[in-house]
Amino acid sequence: MLHCVQWAICLAFLVAFASCNAPHVPLDDIFIEKKFVPEQCVRAVKVGDYVRYHYNGMFPDSTKFDSSYDRGSTYNVFVGKKQLIEGMDKALVGMCVNERRLVKIPPHLAYGKQGYGDIIPPDSILHFDVLLLDVWNPEDGVQIKTYHTPSTCTRKVEVSDFVRYHYNGTLLDGTLFDSSHTRMRTYDTYVGIGWLIAGMDQGLLGMCVGEKRFITMPPSLGYGENGDGSDIPGQASLVFDVVLLDLHNPRDGIAVTNQQVPESCTRKTVAGDFVRYHYNGSLLDGTFFDSSYSRNRTYDTYVGRGYVIAGMDEGLIGVCVGEKRTITIPPHLAYGEEGTGSKIPGSAVLVFDIHIIDFHNPSDNTDVSVTYKPEECGGQTKKGDFVKYHYNATLLDGSSIDSTYNYGKTYNVVLGANQVVPGMEEGLLGMCTGEKRHLVIPPHLGYGERGVTDEVPGSAVLVFDVELVDFEEGLPEGYMFIWNDDVSPDLFSEMDKDKNEQVESSEFTDYIMRQVTEGKGRLAPGFDAYRIIDNMFNNQDRNSDGKITEDEFRLKADEAPHDEL
Repeated sequence: MLHCVQWAICLAFLVAFASCNAPHVPLDDIFIEKKFVPEQCVRAVKVGDYVRYHYNGMFPDSTKFDSSYDRGSTYNVFVGKKQLIEGMDKALVGMCVNERRLVKIPPHLAYGKQGYGDIIPPDSILHFDVLLLDVWNPEDGVQIKTYHTPSTCTRKVEVSDFVRYHYNGTLLDGTLFDSSHTRMRTYDTYVGIGWLIAGMDQGLLGMCVGEKRFITMPPSLGYGENGDGSDIPGQASLVFDVVLLDLHNPRDGIAVTNQQVPESCTRKTVAGDFVRYHYNGSLLDGTFFDSSYSRNRTYDTYVGRGYVIAGMDEGLIGVCVGEKRTITIPPHLAYGEEGTGSKIPGSAVLVFDIHIIDFHNPSDNTDVSVTYKPEECGGQTKKGDFVKYHYNATLLDGSSIDSTYNYGKTYNVVLGANQVVPGMEEGLLGMCTGEKRHLVIPPHLGYGERGVTDEVPGSAVLVFDVELVDFEEGLPEGYMFIWNDDVSPDLFSEMDKDKNEQVESSEFTDYIMRQVTEGKGRLAPGFDAYRIIDNMFNNQDRNSDGKITEDEFRLKADEAPHDEL
């Protein structure tokens, strides 16, 4: 607090009260005894500086006549401008903040032969125990001392940027008056547009994220003559120990830095694609907040449809499978001023290191590439054929799923019988024996959103390298058994071995198996023969009494299609 001029002048000229009989100690000049000198002295008082100090004023017999401590306020004054007694003007020069001096001033450099009223007798020697708390000069500006510089700095604070920083605020003597750390919340503000005291507006310019600096400012750039009314006294220099955590501008878009781009990229993501990716999420100062790796599961989403924050939606466009990139997202394209309420503070810039595992589009079909085709092709696979093939199966990022080569035997299926995923059905059609193909199967033609527990992740694109080893031609659609020769006109009688005018299940089975063995008929390949024959028998046993009569028995040509004779 500033004292009124009258009070300041009065205090400046107070001298020690001594009894008239007190002996005088002869002094030609002031005598200074340094009671405490700080280890570091970044600045010493010069003529023309403004100082704030505490003192006790005493006579040589230690009788106190005045004290700034008793008034609860420092004494604030310019040095060397005759606002103090001459001895004090000289005694303060060269002092450092937090230095303590015992100053002895002879009468001719104090109040001389006149004394000062009833308080200080003529020819009094005065002792002052002085503690310097602050010093500045009207010519001072903001002083910056950087004590930590990050290894990389892609951008520095400019006017109109929005910053998040932590600080400890002290007076020049080290007295703490405020700290964002104690509130466990950063100070968030725009820079250079008058939202801060002038010294801080200037002191933050040019900082990098992660940088630490001391910003020292005179009162004219801080809280001036009146202070802040509570913890900061008037005419106080301020020191802020600042670490910058975050920086962006409302005009910013996302920033994308490619970390790894695969050599081959046949396709890049577009809006509407479904993407599976891993990520590490951190704040701009490196503080970690989330990771898909920690959950051992990719993040799966559509891009360009608003399913993720706007910055991520944009950052995931135009990437290849296997690509790694860093996406830096300003808060207005992330979680805004509110943050998430827990791990992500308000107005935070987010940094995502992403790795694209796979992507597809719901409109995708199976992508079939022939990698080898024999010169001669005796026939091509079609629906109903029983095929035998080898495969290597991986995810789109190359992660292995399975391989028939590991088991030393082929995988055998009937095409069109829903024994494999639809994409594989499509990829195996039209193959020649010995042909090799590369199949890329989107999840809706593979294992869908659920995948296969512990084997195939949900919504995963599958890659199969297949080799057709052999295939057996299937039966025409709708048939599970066909005759190779003409059908006997006495077919029912031939089945009825015991001639009891009815065919039982065992008779029916024995007859069909004999026709197959003798090459007169053929069952659909790839299925259990006895199950086919049971189905054929049940179709003929129209009243379900366990036997077929001649009235029940009909050839397939004589009725609506179904799987029987």
